[in-house]
Amino acid sequence: MNIFRNVVFTAALAGLLAGIVMTVLQAGYTVPLILQAETFEGAEAPHSHAATSGEVGEAAVDDHAAAGHSHGGEAWAPADGFERLAYTALANIVTGIGFALLLVAASELAGGIANWRQGLIWGFAGFAVFTLAPGLGLPPELPAMPAAELIARQVWWIGTVAATAGGLALIAFRATPLWALIGVVLIAAPHIIGAPQPVSHDTPVPADLHRRFVVAVTITNLVFWLALGVAVALLRTRFAAGLSAKPQRRLA
Repeated sequence: MNIFRNVVFTAALAGLLAGIVMTVLQAGYTVPLILQAETFEGAEAPHSHAATSGEVGEAAVDDHAAAGHSHGGEAWAPADGFERLAYTALANIVTGIGFALLLVAASELAGGIANWRQGLIWGFAGFAVFTLAPGLGLPPELPAMPAAELIARQVWWIGTVAATAGGLALIAFRATPLWALIGVVLIAAPHIIGAPQPVSHDTPVPADLHRRFVVAVTITNLVFWLALGVAVALLRTRFAAGLSAKPQRRLA
């Protein structure tokens, strides 16, 4: 029970800190681009798409997550300004805590994160699994941009995350060329299969605006994951002395 409490406490604090960092970055870099793209929505035919603040992954922060919504009804949305920022911060914090739980659990199985340098390595691994790899096939989308069917995108995203995580684990923790090769094949497989694509890529959103959005989302997610990894490392050292301390493998 002690270990469980320490894991949850570490993840909650780390997720809170990383979620705040993400919110600040979004407010300065991604939200202005989203608001700019929303001015183009009237120029498109109504359709369903995923609008993301790009961030932490396709499910949530993707903002780290992509939120699918549909045009044309009286769908509720937070008002611009403080209300929108508050809901964004809440989503980022909840998502950050969820990702922190995954990060703590995975790292403890490998022996735990012993210092901030290892925290950076684990954070970058999380970025590669949840942002970089899925983003190669499903780049972050702005409002007024077309998208493939939601279920197909979710299935491909989940499969890509699982394959990338498994491949990196084999490369990092299996010291034989054969396992490393299998890991590379796992990582490449979703991209060989290909992500689901919309029927048409026509959009009123300027290509330069989308390019800047993809860059902003990628960088903010990278900072989020690095901050999360370092926060987990420092909090584990400070508050979670009861966590297991098995020898670290290849991450020193």
